[in-house]
Amino acid sequence: MTLAEKASLMSGANFWNTKPIERLGVPSIMLTDGPHGLRKQGGAADHLGLNASIPATCFPTAATLANSWDAALIGRVGEALGAEAAAERVSVLLGPGLNIKRNPLAGRNFEYFSEDPLLSGSLAAALIRGIQSRGVAASAKHFAVNSQETHRMSIDEIVDERAMHELYLEGFRIAITAGGAWTVMSAYNKVNGTYANENRELLTGILREKWGFDGLVVSDWGGNNDRIAAVRAGSALEMPSTDGVTDREIVRAVEAGDLDEADLDARVDEVLTLIERTASADAPRADHDLHHELAIEAARRSIVLAANDRGTLPLGPHSGRVAVIGDFAARPRYQGAGSSLVNPTRVDAPLDALRRSGLDIVGYEPGFRRRDSASRWLQKKAVELATRADVVLLFLGLDESAEAEGVDRTHMRLAQNQLELTGRLLALGVPIVAVLAGGAPVELPFADQVDAVVLGYLGGQGLGPALADVLTGRAVPGGKLAETYPLRYADVPSAASFARTEATSEHRDSIYIGYRYYDKVGAPVRYPFGHGLSYTTFAYSGLEADATSVRLTVTNTGERAGDEVVQIYLEAPEAPEAPEAARGQIRAVRELAGFATVRLDPGESAIVEIALAEHAFHVYDVGIHDWALAPGAYTVLAGASSRDIRLRVPLEIPGAPVALRAPADLPHYATGHVEKVDAAEFARLLGRALPPASWPTTRPLTRDDIIAQTRGRGGFASLLHGLIVTTSRVLLALGRPHAANNALFVLDLPFRSVERMSGGRVDAYMLDGLLLMVNGRFWRGARHAASAWHTRRRSRRDERATTTP
Repeated sequence: MTLAEKASLMSGANFWNTKPIERLGVPSIMLTDGPHGLRKQGGAADHLGLNASIPATCFPTAATLANSWDAALIGRVGEALGAEAAAERVSVLLGPGLNIKRNPLAGRNFEYFSEDPLLSGSLAAALIRGIQSRGVAASAKHFAVNSQETHRMSIDEIVDERAMHELYLEGFRIAITAGGAWTVMSAYNKVNGTYANENRELLTGILREKWGFDGLVVSDWGGNNDRIAAVRAGSALEMPSTDGVTDREIVRAVEAGDLDEADLDARVDEVLTLIERTASADAPRADHDLHHELAIEAARRSIVLAANDRGTLPLGPHSGRVAVIGDFAARPRYQGAGSSLVNPTRVDAPLDALRRSGLDIVGYEPGFRRRDSASRWLQKKAVELATRADVVLLFLGLDESAEAEGVDRTHMRLAQNQLELTGRLLALGVPIVAVLAGGAPVELPFADQVDAVVLGYLGGQGLGPALADVLTGRAVPGGKLAETYPLRYADVPSAASFARTEATSEHRDSIYIGYRYYDKVGAPVRYPFGHGLSYTTFAYSGLEADATSVRLTVTNTGERAGDEVVQIYLEAPEAPEAPEAARGQIRAVRELAGFATVRLDPGESAIVEIALAEHAFHVYDVGIHDWALAPGAYTVLAGASSRDIRLRVPLEIPGAPVALRAPADLPHYATGHVEKVDAAEFARLLGRALPPASWPTTRPLTRDDIIAQTRGRGGFASLLHGLIVTTSRVLLALGRPHAANNALFVLDLPFRSVERMSGGRVDAYMLDGLLLMVNGRFWRGARHAASAWHTRRRSRRDERATTTP
């Protein structure tokens, strides 16, 4: 293989395919989006779902599936995803996403499983195994610390070493070691100063040397910064095509001695291994009808009954006249937006399923406009309908513009028009069942006033029948929250700073994310981690534990068959019995250490044995840069949520003590009140000075800066920024939220991507002209860009003339 041929395998041939080497019989393979459904575009290709893809089954998103806590179910979904990919000759399905859900406003939370790494990693591993059982590679993403969408292609995620390993990397470790992923996708962002795609510590030191990963690392689309540094670090495939720009960089670097050819050879071997692993005979056509039934089952098993204090649910003949109100009932929001946008084979709306359910549906009114704009007429019609009903099913949620790749939410509230409608309906005194759509928590100021709250999340194309089954009692809800629902956004420890800085994102919350924070400080929450109600009841008894597993008996004490998710937590030594001592430790009060789902008929009992997590009794010791056993007197808890503990037993873990007490200069990490941590205390935790959090405003913009940095610079720079923002607003006004969000995506593109992702239409000289224009030298830059364009046009014309027979 020649040097040029080796380099050619390091980037795509187009948007979705690798380059072939026909002389050597090396085929091209296709990679395509697919965290919860195949997104193979049949025509013009793009990364963010602007152009239509072929019909495929749209399964529930990861945030929804996680509420099932059922690895076997998620493995079956993975098998179906792999079957549909194989049928379309797709070699790599770009998923699952499993980054930790640090903050409820993160725009891509719907694509991620949980705030807990054990749950995230275990479920992602199941999905990976299912996909790869069909000869299709899964791609664990986005590695690592992809915690926000704001400035995601340039943001520097500043994380302390212990939090990095205990939270942000642990889920990936489990997914890769237990799932056997054949590929990993690197994140756009920097991690502690170095882009993830060229971070040797992540891609080689941790991923390969510590975890034994033997697959391929692919960049996120347009996520390459320094191609030579990336190859050295362990990133093989850059996507999409750069029209040969970075291939030539690799050749020049090897020839100049700046890149060891052995590093390039290792990356080539990884590409060839992936091709071998995914080379299979033609797969049979996918059974979309069968997969639709699986999509319904997956959605049904993932629905969370959050509240049912008055016993209004399930609905039935006794419920009387039922009014269905809310736009999401007729036009369900069943998936997120961006690169994961699936063209479903069909969509079953909740309203249609409810009308087929046998309930006495007296009418339907949308009640509000999808976008948050007032309509007294829609409210009036909905209120009139409610006065004729004995119970109201009120469908609320986040619209398509609220959650999307490339943008973070700006608040945690529902739309004002939805809140106003809810208030007017509550004033009638009619029982209300609120059914919520969305991929992450929202504030629910009315939660204590309605009769029941059902969290449908983003349930895929089968959401309608699944909701109808749960609401009417044909199915018993068994979903449990994979994340905490705060009372209000201000309660989130990272609320004051999340997505509000330009250059860096400081993870001052360290290990205290989600329930680890709320349970440490004793803060009230709307719904705790692991919470979910049922139409039956379960009793726990006979808890026994040793250092590797837990055993207990679970009995269905109700009158319906149902599923129970048994959750095992470990309380740190001294934590519950000695509060003063507990406040001196940098450690969560309790952490999830294992879980299992059991299905029981009425009166049935089962002995459940649950293996404890590999690192259940370990902490990450920054002194030795590795995991260390933390011995002591633990308490093993069995519960139905992190705050619904049914049984507890002590367990002594022998060994040499590990220092976990906080130094005096880290007081808020000792108490857990990380919302009070200032820059100085965070710097002491890191052991180094903090980098600047804001962009420099005086120096000229370079190829490595992002287009958003044109804001406020005046002249053509501000004009360019304003044009992009205005385009987004116009598209939103025209009712095209997906396109509007995708327009904003442009702002976070580095200038270098203009050349690399243009398909050869923009070269380095044209880019230099653009940079001159945004740096205040408009006319010189315009002449430079025009001259480069004409030169390139003549060159292309001459090339065609010499190659045409």
